[in-house]
Amino acid sequence: MKRNEEIMMKKWILTIVLYVPFGISLLFAQQENPYDPWIWASEPPEDCPFERSTEIVGVALTENYRHFTQKDGSSIADTWYPTWAANDTLYSPWTDGSCPRLDGSWDLSQSGHINYDKERVYNRRKLPLQATTGQAVMVGANPLTMHIYSLGTYNGDPAPYQGRYPCGSLVYNGIWYYGTYCLAPAGSAKIGGFDYNWPWLGPLVGFRTSTDYGISWQDTPHTPENSLFGETGMWGYPVKIGAPHFVDFGKNMEHSPDGKAYLVGMGAEVNDEMPRAANLSWISGDQVYMCRVTPSIQNINDKSKYEFFGGHDKNGNPVWTDDFKEIKPLVDWNNNCGCVTMTYNAPLKKYLLTVTDGWPTVAKMNSYILESDKITGPWKLVAYLKDFGEQAYFLNFPGKFISGDGETLWLCYSGNFANGWNDMEIKSNPPGSAYGLVMQEMILLDKKSYKKYMDNPAPETN
Repeated sequence: MKRNEEIMMKKWILTIVLYVPFGISLLFAQQENPYDPWIWASEPPEDCPFERSTEIVGVALTENYRHFTQKDGSSIADTWYPTWAANDTLYSPWTDGSCPRLDGSWDLSQSGHINYDKERVYNRRKLPLQATTGQAVMVGANPLTMHIYSLGTYNGDPAPYQGRYPCGSLVYNGIWYYGTYCLAPAGSAKIGGFDYNWPWLGPLVGFRTSTDYGISWQDTPHTPENSLFGETGMWGYPVKIGAPHFVDFGKNMEHSPDGKAYLVGMGAEVNDEMPRAANLSWISGDQVYMCRVTPSIQNINDKSKYEFFGGHDKNGNPVWTDDFKEIKPLVDWNNNCGCVTMTYNAPLKKYLLTVTDGWPTVAKMNSYILESDKITGPWKLVAYLKDFGEQAYFLNFPGKFISGDGETLWLCYSGNFANGWNDMEIKSNPPGSAYGLVMQEMILLDKKSYKKYMDNPAPETN
């Protein structure tokens, strides 16, 4: 009888996920009356390798935002990367916090462990660790009114690492591909008297898959010790396809140039010319790399089915190789890279690459937006967002929320988790920036609109 009840519950949830256009509001939103759009000043460092874009010359914020919270005003989980399915619904991973279910209860997820016995971490035969990652559905066409509810959580062993977090997430032709990557040596690690957060970036483990929109899952055949691309991040050894994310090609990958799924990840070279503590961490790195695959359950966990970006030939054409050793950076800015996402802006026919340089992992963070006509570049600078958030991370532009003219879109991110670490004060700038899930409206500016808004004042920092 209990088994039948579980089956009926799953069918009920699946029906809602597939057919109900509006969810149940279980979250409160923080929302301000909009100011006149104001420009976030672009202040790139002197060594910035990108020439400025002449087509998208900056970004403005409208002060329309939504910070998703629990009923008591506290934040929900972070790590949100929406993917737009054919049923017009967004699906996303989440972790390190809570998320509501349809029945009013709350799921909890914790992907990293800060303090535990080393024997428990490294001797899997005695007591394997379980890192928990969540999955959720996001229903609605407007970020200010959409509803979110959890579809459950999933356990995975991070050993010999201490954290296992969500990364690349894609729903394509009814199949959800959900990647996880590892982190070490601990959530809080003191190096040279400074407290870092997850200073070693581990490998992409692989992808679990779901054919019923996240109700049930088939685990990846890979493990942290036997990862998809054979990389390791132990003892600070650098990976290349670190914390990768699928390029957002719009609804059901409708704008993929060749029907393939592309992934961008952060990495570093073994022989780093500018080494530093926590160089390749959960949020900092030296380069951006890319690979592609024809998505299917058979292909997604098979390294031989992937092609890796190998730079450009003498004529400027992109080179693709099946030899992982021949991979080359898509973007190379030593000590200025980190978490990366890409979205295709179909109305503007532009690829938008968003990178966060979050070193030293717990301080203010800098992000920048690049644009290109081609998925392999060359890239031009739209805006350098110094101290954005002031600690915004996991930035991405969900394709579903791009306006018809391509000029207005919504930035999805989390922020300000480490206020007080190493005695540093982190403010909320722009307003609405906070831990959890934040949706912030943004305008891409051409020269004419830039002049229109250039004298508008920014709101006060919280």
